[in-house]
Amino acid sequence: MMDIAILGNPNTGKTSLFNQLTHSYEYVGNWSGVTVEKKVGKLRAATGNLIDLPGLYTLSPLTKDEKVASTFLLEGKFDGMINIIDSSQLERNLHLTVQLLEYGKPMMIGLNMMDVAKRNGLAIHIHQLSQQLGVPIKPMIARKGKGCEQLDAEKMKAPSFHLQYDDIIEEAIQQCESQMPAKMKHTRWIALQYLEGNEVVQQYLQQYVSLTWLEAWMKDTEKNVKIKHNIALNKLIYRTRETYIEELLKENMITSLLKHKASSETIDRVVTNRILGIPIFLFVMYVMFQFTFDWLGVPISDLVDGLISGPVTSGVEAGLQWIGANAFFQSLFIDGIIAGVGGVLVFVPQIFILFLFISFIEDSGYMARVAMVMDRLLEKFGLNGKAFIPMIIGFGCNVPGIMASRSMEQEQERHLTTMLTPFMSCSARLAVYSLFTAIFFTSHQALIVLSLYVMGIVVALIVAKILSITKYKNEKSLFVIELPPYRIPYAKTLYRSTWEKGKGFVRKAGTIILAGTIVIWLLSYVGPQGFHVPIQESFMAYVGKSIAPLLSPLGFDTWQAGAALITGFLAKEMVVSTLYVLYLVPNTEALHVVIGQQYTALQSYSFMVFFLLYVPCLATVATLKNELPNTRSMLFSIALSFAIAYVLALCVYQIGRLLGF
Repeated sequence: MMDIAILGNPNTGKTSLFNQLTHSYEYVGNWSGVTVEKKVGKLRAATGNLIDLPGLYTLSPLTKDEKVASTFLLEGKFDGMINIIDSSQLERNLHLTVQLLEYGKPMMIGLNMMDVAKRNGLAIHIHQLSQQLGVPIKPMIARKGKGCEQLDAEKMKAPSFHLQYDDIIEEAIQQCESQMPAKMKHTRWIALQYLEGNEVVQQYLQQYVSLTWLEAWMKDTEKNVKIKHNIALNKLIYRTRETYIEELLKENMITSLLKHKASSETIDRVVTNRILGIPIFLFVMYVMFQFTFDWLGVPISDLVDGLISGPVTSGVEAGLQWIGANAFFQSLFIDGIIAGVGGVLVFVPQIFILFLFISFIEDSGYMARVAMVMDRLLEKFGLNGKAFIPMIIGFGCNVPGIMASRSMEQEQERHLTTMLTPFMSCSARLAVYSLFTAIFFTSHQALIVLSLYVMGIVVALIVAKILSITKYKNEKSLFVIELPPYRIPYAKTLYRSTWEKGKGFVRKAGTIILAGTIVIWLLSYVGPQGFHVPIQESFMAYVGKSIAPLLSPLGFDTWQAGAALITGFLAKEMVVSTLYVLYLVPNTEALHVVIGQQYTALQSYSFMVFFLLYVPCLATVATLKNELPNTRSMLFSIALSFAIAYVLALCVYQIGRLLGF
């Protein structure tokens, strides 16, 4: 059984290759840090595992996710490596390749995006390049699955690669190797990485070699390099590799004399324009919401609602009567499970349409442009454009959004982005927006939902500004992002990406929401006086009534609203399920009538504003606890969200009343 690791720069197609070679599918995107932890899948063609490691430019880690790769090379158990390279960006990609060759493990190179290289007028002497590097090189187009089958683990070869560095560095490597334990492997690579400043390697080696000796050795080497070359040690190592790569490409790559005009540059002049960039992004979001609601999502959701409230409910009811189920179980299934879970499933088509658009934006190459456009704005608020990527991912789900913040280079900026991401309106909130906008804002659903998404972004920016000059100050921002070429996503890729994002929503409906709905129904069925009490006298009513006075200044003081917001902490979709159960309605149309009688348009908008911001769901809270430095920071984040939600909803309702709405 062989375990093979995939390593490469971001945007080279590592995860696409992973999908082709295994039965698994992993999240694919167009920015640094999409794979924030190692992913493992079973190889199709052989016995063994394929391990997808984070995208990185160098083995000296700058970000949290890049440390995963260096740690894996030091401590992981694997048999070989596939280094996947973007053939249209050979010079940049080969810096990592050289470091992997120095590592010495059996490997092969997947020369990906050969179609892009050809369009750019590049011709590569693959056989000659393979001979010079000492490992097999296979051309491929991973997104189309072409050439992937040639990456056979049996053909991997341990390289006999040796790049000669300056005499001072070579002598230092020998000195360090002499201090290492006899059984230690990859000693030359470890010494080089230590000299280059790889923190993971430095911490590792200090377990085996005296720290006093290492510090003196490092100091002497840096001093000698400075005297001889007047340059920093790590820069001399980098320059040596750079010179080698330049010579390698002169011998093995031909650039067409015909000038190739990249269409990406033409499009970028418009979509990344200083003036037009943000309006174009807002227009894209508006179109996305028009499809999600008015043009496509609502009609499909209405069909699903008719199916659940009609044939499904009637069939279950008839089946329960046929088996002689008592009133308790009939109410549990009809008023509890079908009403609650079915009420959430009604919105599944809209959720999937939203995920389809997000997948399209990612795979088309536009996502990185949005980050670039937003960098100018975010810079004024103490962040950089890369922080906007976790926020956009947060539109789908806050949890992977927070995880994507690991690609941020600076620690404080990463923590700040982590705290801001829950302000983004995730897909689970969409069910509540769809419910209220369909009742009160029929002709302007997309516009109202867009206003909520923009409000989340604006709140995040204001909080970022305040925290960047108080809690997270005195750290210089660093923004480096690669702009991949534009491309039309393949239908198969969009399908798989959309399904992977959306299936979690469906799975949640069958697990957390199902269990939660049963508990909510039971609490609404039972009260201090016993079973089958009027719902106004149930335990759920008492819980809702206890917090209703707190919500009264915000315009929604019904006990049902209070109870629904409490269950929303478990999962945001639970708010809709709770309302179905507590209002005892059989379908969405009946729920619309009840809510339309109890709320006004202003009250409903205030409710949506509060719901957007009030507290993250339980899964997001758990992720915050893992990603923030301590529990106090996590509690501060939750308290801040609630305070902002309360103040904003209060302003919306009270100012709206003064204006006569």
